[in-house]
Order: sequence, then structure tokens, then C-alpha cells
Amino acid sequence: MRALVFVHGYLGGSAQWAAQVEAFSPSFRVITPDLPGYGRNCALQAPEQIGAFADYVLEQVQGMGVERFDLVGHSMGGMIVQEMVARAPQCVDRLVLYGTGPVGLLPGRFETIEESKRRVVEEGVEATGRRISATWFVDYEQAPNYPVCADLAVMASHQAALAGLTAMEQWSGEAALAGISSPSLVLWGDCDRTYTWSQQLRLWQGIKGARLAVIPGCAHAVHLEKSQLFNAILADFLEAGR
Repeated sequence: MRALVFVHGYLGGSAQWAAQVEAFSPSFRVITPDLPGYGRNCALQAPEQIGAFADYVLEQVQGMGVERFDLVGHSMGGMIVQEMVARAPQCVDRLVLYGTGPVGLLPGRFETIEESKRRVVEEGVEATGRRISATWFVDYEQAPNYPVCADLAVMASHQAALAGLTAMEQWSGEAALAGISSPSLVLWGDCDRTYTWSQQLRLWQGIKGARLAVIPGCAHAVHLEKSQLFNAILADFLEAGR
């Protein structure tokens, strides 16, 4: 059975992919690792480099005996999967860059990385995690699936909350875009407050032959705001590779 790997982003965790696990498990071996410092792995030390996160996921997946897989990365996870495909292009069949970009400083984000760091230190992980999670939905805290993200965000360790921000601000994948040869899909919600359209344009135009899907009326968590539509677009892209 073909393997499908979902990589979550900053303050996320594997539990956010429940609807995707249900939808894709009949056809794929679905793998949803928790990054070190987050979710079920919140007790682990989080690295301060996107590349180190990529190495961790590759080790986890290959440790399961999986040598080739389709790969979906969300947000910071999208940066991680760009590093994964650069490190092991022979392993990645189809690549989905979802709500992410090629530049870790996040130009146009609702607040700067520096501001987020300051607020983690001054206000703590719980307050910062719940506040940031709200920005991932069009309706903020009123969104039905907001608790899914908020409850995961507050699980992150203080060290991981800062390390993830450091990893992002130090990273750029722009130079590697032209070298991505896996069939790729760029997927984005048009109300995303974290990654602007300029980042999507750079991914779409920078990766040869990349496809683009823009979901209207969604912010950063399309897979939780419009799960059925997200799953249908993802399935259509993956099916093309069968």
C-alpha cells in the first residue's frame, strides 16, 4: 500500500489530521508523526533548525520500513518537507506544500517572529498558543475546530515554542525550489494570515510544473475549516500519481 505522510507545523500535532487519517486510510498507509517538542512528543527537545526536523521525520518514516511516500507539509511542516525532498528526493513521489512558503521569516504575517517570541516569554505558551491558533481560522475562536488546534498548541513545551520560531526565522528554501522534481501541489486558503499570496506565488512559479489550489473563505487551517474540500483536492492530486 502506498504511504502518505502528513507533517504538522508550529504548535501543531498529529491529532489535527484525524479527518485526513479517516479519509485516506482505506487507500494509503497514513503516517502522521509528532515533531519533537510538540503533541505526543512534547517531552522531547525540539531542534532549532528546519533541517534537523526534516532529518527526524525521515528517520521516523524510514524506521517504519517505508522507502517511498507521498508527502504533505503544513505551515512550518511545509518548510520541513521542502528540506526532506532536498535531502531524499528519491523517496518523495508527490509533494504537497500546504499553507506554507519558501521563506521562514514570514513576510506579511499577522505579527513578526520576534513579536511571537517576546509574547511566548512574557505571556507563556498557553496564552500565546491559544491566541496564535485563533488566527488560523476565519472566525477565530468561534470556529468549530478551533479547540483542536488550541488544545494541541498548549501541549508544546516552552523550549519548543521558542525553538520552532528560531528554526523558521533562520530558514530559506528559495534556492532549492528549482531542484524539486517531484510532482507538486501548492495549496492555500485565501484568508491565510500567516503566509501571504506572495509566498504561494514564489512556490508555484519556483517549482517546475507545480499545480496551485486556492481555497476561498479559509484561513491557515483549511483542512479543519473545509475538510471535505481539502480532502477532495488532495485525493485528486494523489490519484494522478497512481
